[in-house]
Amino acid sequence: MNVHLHWFLPTGGDGRGLVDRHAYAANTTHPPAAAGRAAAAVRRPEIEYLAQIAKAADRLGFEAVLTPTGTWCEDAWLTTAFLAHETEHLKFLVAFRPGLISPTLAAQMAATYQRATHGRLLLNVVTGGDTAEQARFGDHLDHDSRYARTDEFLSVVRGAWSGVPYDFDGTHYRVTGAQVPVPPAPAVPIFFGGSSAAAGPVAARHADVYLTWGEPPVQVKEKIDWIRGLAEAEGRDIRFGVRLHTISRDSSRQAWREAERLLEDLDDTEVQRAQQLLGRSESVGQQRMLALHRGSRDGLEIHPNLWAGVGLVRGGAGTALVGSHEEVADRIEEYHALGIDHFVLSGYPHLEEAYWFGEGVRPVLQARGLVAPPPSAR
Repeated sequence: MNVHLHWFLPTGGDGRGLVDRHAYAANTTHPPAAAGRAAAAVRRPEIEYLAQIAKAADRLGFEAVLTPTGTWCEDAWLTTAFLAHETEHLKFLVAFRPGLISPTLAAQMAATYQRATHGRLLLNVVTGGDTAEQARFGDHLDHDSRYARTDEFLSVVRGAWSGVPYDFDGTHYRVTGAQVPVPPAPAVPIFFGGSSAAAGPVAARHADVYLTWGEPPVQVKEKIDWIRGLAEAEGRDIRFGVRLHTISRDSSRQAWREAERLLEDLDDTEVQRAQQLLGRSESVGQQRMLALHRGSRDGLEIHPNLWAGVGLVRGGAGTALVGSHEEVADRIEEYHALGIDHFVLSGYPHLEEAYWFGEGVRPVLQARGLVAPPPSAR
């Protein structure tokens, strides 16, 4: 199976450094200001700038762009609906939290979106691992209960898409005759992630693509085997994806120099503060990210060309593929051999790094037969 390449849409802000207004402010009232030399280079998530990134991703042959969800982001549904008119082939991997809207309404929104964009919607279901963040939206369930609710939510969504009235009576939802009269066509793929014991069965029952953050290959393989076993017990086949940053250059030395520059913009106070805030997260995946570096700048290359420096100050995906275009392609091929088909990538700034990857790594992958030519070339 070919590799599917996706990019990231920084709807919380972008810039030349790792610290910006969407950095590690998950538990603060106001996001921290950017520091150091990067302060003057923070880019607001204005629709005109996001359109530049979306158009670049479209031109470079990325299949889709992922949008984040949360307090410090622009709304993913609205932002991508605007950008659909700025692009031709690009799909939108819209992240949303299932506990915040009715599942029947979500099914209806997805169906409308799919028709309006002629089949360019993918869904990224984010259960949420931060109690303080969830509380801002009026959600006060504990960690495991949120996953149980997600399980019911996705049951209702798929039931509403079935084309016939659907009844459901659960702990968190009770619906009668849930239905989307014209189901989405093509069907909307559901991307879902979660590293906890509560998350695995939900993924096995509902996910089309299980998405994990970029850990070393041995740990990623363990997750793949775990989820695949649960899915097989449910009689389902599931695909896998990984979320990674990239720093790709014409030479390995240039790429690592850029990684060093990103660290130079961070002082120890910023790192310590970020680690304290991120350490409060209930997310098992987040704790696994923190364990890769333990707040230290030493030994950040945790696997050849896999760098954990991003996770020193940013939540979520905390690792990057760093190296020459050929080296980054090697690592993608290594993950692909484990069973990873979808690669959701990003870099700082997202506009420039899309070109570094799209014009550097993608041709290498294409020459190796792992990706097809971009639509513009075809």
